[in-house]
Amino acid sequence: MSNNQIVLKSRPDGWVTNDNFDHVAADMPTASDGQMVLKILYLSVDPYMRGRMNDRKSYVPPFQIGEPLQGGVVAKVVESNGGAHAVGTYLSGMGLWANYMVTDGEGFNPIDPNVAPLSYHLGVLGMPGMTAYVGLKGVGNLKEGENVFVSAASGAVGQVVGQIAKNMGCHVAGSAGADDKVEYLKEIGFDAAFNYKTTENVFKSVSDANPKGIDVYFENVGGPVMEAAIACLNFKARIPLCGMIANYNSTIDDMPPGPRNLPILIGQNAKMEGFIVSMYPELCREWVGIGAGWIKEGKLKYRETIAEGIESAPDAFINMLKGKNFGKQVVKVADE
Repeated sequence: MSNNQIVLKSRPDGWVTNDNFDHVAADMPTASDGQMVLKILYLSVDPYMRGRMNDRKSYVPPFQIGEPLQGGVVAKVVESNGGAHAVGTYLSGMGLWANYMVTDGEGFNPIDPNVAPLSYHLGVLGMPGMTAYVGLKGVGNLKEGENVFVSAASGAVGQVVGQIAKNMGCHVAGSAGADDKVEYLKEIGFDAAFNYKTTENVFKSVSDANPKGIDVYFENVGGPVMEAAIACLNFKARIPLCGMIANYNSTIDDMPPGPRNLPILIGQNAKMEGFIVSMYPELCREWVGIGAGWIKEGKLKYRETIAEGIESAPDAFINMLKGKNFGKQVVKVADE
């Protein structure tokens, strides 16, 4: 057996490149007392990880040079030396970009492999799905029948946001960066959608897609779409600020300007609030039950892009940042 790892070789200045990563052949881990060895089956690549590549203080510590990158994983216990879970148990949690790792089990939770495809526990039933639910319910205080607009609507989070809102009887509109992604949004029930990269007038596209205005704007991108959405806010609208991926690879010298029309929030008595999904553990647990039920009932669909092999993780991460993936980007590291 081999234990290949992807480590951070250097910190990016602007866009991430393959030169920022290194492939390392590490020793196979062994379990000490109270530990388990996990075989990584799937790993997640997510936009927030770009911030961890910078050496600055944030809500989560930065990646360290020469150390394996970390992210959400689905894994199987292959050795347990009095560990928290028996051999053969499937777990999800924060793991390493590697074939194998050792852990005492802290931060890992058992998952049922029969509920949905294992990769779904990194997407619709994992952090992205939880983020959608927390943002809409815990931050956006979404009510039945309201008007919802979501940017990056075909992404790992956005597609769940739209379907939660539709299942609550809301009018739902979204933007995406490709025509096939726009068509997918309509297939899963969005009332309106448009390609923000090809539209001639972003404001008109947002306005046309939201004829009754916007009560909840789920923000994933930033940039011109955000400005247009702010201009369409209804009185007492809410903006759950999930991410602003348009800025993640900018340097201090080429950072795009922020929204120029923020004073609209004052007149509309609107609220914009950033959030960290892990701060809402009860809602996260609540979502897993709801989401799994909706999947079984056919009320929730999910699109993924799956790369093969641990060595593909850097390219998968870079492609995700550039919007080349369709839906949730995961890496299949190994078969069960």
